[in-house]
Amino acid sequence: MKLHPVRTYRSDEHLAREDQLAWKIAEVASEQLEPTAEVADMVINRVIDNAAVAVASLTRAPVVSARAQAEAHPVSRGGDGATVVGSDLLTSPEWAAWANGVAVRELDYHDTFLSAEYSHPGDNIPAITAVAQHLGRSGAELLRGIVTGYEIQIDLVKAISLHKHKIDHVAHLGPSAAAGIGTLLGLPTETIFQSIGQALHTTTATRQSRKGEISTWKAHAPAFAGKMAVEAVDRAMRGQTSPTPIYEGEDGVIAWLLDGPEGRYEVPLPEAGEPRLAILDSYTKEHSAEYQAQAWIDLARKLGTEHPELRDPANIVRAVLHTSHHTHYVIGSGANDPQKYDPTASRETLDHSIPYIFTVALQDGEWHHERSYSPERAARPDTVALWNKVTTVEDAEWTRRYHSLDIAEKAFGGRVEIELADGSRLVDEIAVADAHPLGARPFAREQYVGKFRSLAAGVLADAEIERFLDVAQRLPELTAAELGGLTVRGSFPAVTPKGIF
Repeated sequence: MKLHPVRTYRSDEHLAREDQLAWKIAEVASEQLEPTAEVADMVINRVIDNAAVAVASLTRAPVVSARAQAEAHPVSRGGDGATVVGSDLLTSPEWAAWANGVAVRELDYHDTFLSAEYSHPGDNIPAITAVAQHLGRSGAELLRGIVTGYEIQIDLVKAISLHKHKIDHVAHLGPSAAAGIGTLLGLPTETIFQSIGQALHTTTATRQSRKGEISTWKAHAPAFAGKMAVEAVDRAMRGQTSPTPIYEGEDGVIAWLLDGPEGRYEVPLPEAGEPRLAILDSYTKEHSAEYQAQAWIDLARKLGTEHPELRDPANIVRAVLHTSHHTHYVIGSGANDPQKYDPTASRETLDHSIPYIFTVALQDGEWHHERSYSPERAARPDTVALWNKVTTVEDAEWTRRYHSLDIAEKAFGGRVEIELADGSRLVDEIAVADAHPLGARPFAREQYVGKFRSLAAGVLADAEIERFLDVAQRLPELTAAELGGLTVRGSFPAVTPKGIF
């Protein structure tokens, strides 16, 4: 990997196109490299993972709405169309990217990478796949495109913090999806460069979508970025240009949205011929909740099983979770959001409340994508009483480990200190989730397939479950004709209020 210095340039300073970050990203994307066997295997895992969580969300309102919008648009004349999860209809690739992106993101249940910024790199897959299906590309070409999408997003996330300036993390997704589509289609560096600039320019938004009473837009935000990436590549292929330099310009993203004219970054990118391995640094979720909650769910389940007396709020004075800056300020009590303690809060809000999640996992010994969020579950009096005794504090060491670039010490958990009514104290800690590559039960192909089977049971016919798993696991060898089968078929009518379309 090579570190590329990035800063703002005044308009009277010359910054050669070849020295701009968007161009350097485009150079990575325009190089056609075969992925390593380990990387190819992980891409298959994540395709299965995305399908699993999309299936589990097919009847949820945001997914129904997005699917109805996609189904309202016929296939555009430039290709054969792209599939929509849960539909028998084809649509244009940008609308397939939209509908499938919402389905994947709705339950907050797929893969993650956390560093200077946050990300769900699996959000790249819907847009890149939609273009591949529409334009008749092979599984091998799709595989290369997905590898690029992961590589670019994770490299940006390692170097550039968006949330520090209250910019939503999908601002890294627009460029990465555009780059991935560029690799898929074998586009020249110039074209990918222009598409990256347009994709970034149209996908910067504030983090209010993840603050306070969190709305259904949380699932739509990455889908919108994917849709914009498809459209940006289309415009660039037609010779249209983008704001330049998009990152480094005097009125560009760094100068006005991020660290300002004095901001400095070093962005890692693979050198020519170097394998794209970033996907191997990412990790999926065993539980349907914000990633920083994964390890805490595992610890809470363990504590509740070993010490069932902890499930009774009468036995606890207080429980304090010592954790990272992000966990404390985004999903913990440090956010100062009263909604995080509100039993009538939306599902989107509750999955960003570690006090609620820790409490329910402690009491139930499980975490379920539906039961754990039900209004009845959230309103249970003993849960509300215990929930209000759980707070978080930032711990400098856990913050340091959260930001560490050493995968062996990078951590997303913390230490819990519980003060009991009898005067005793219980202390325990966890660094990473059980499903993490360094956790107690790391996810491998068996677990990804198991997650799909579990979430698809009762939703899809058995034959459809087996058909999809067969197609997904043959991804590198799929022909263009077979790539249309890389979806979940079925009839899930989109009953939703009528819109414009």
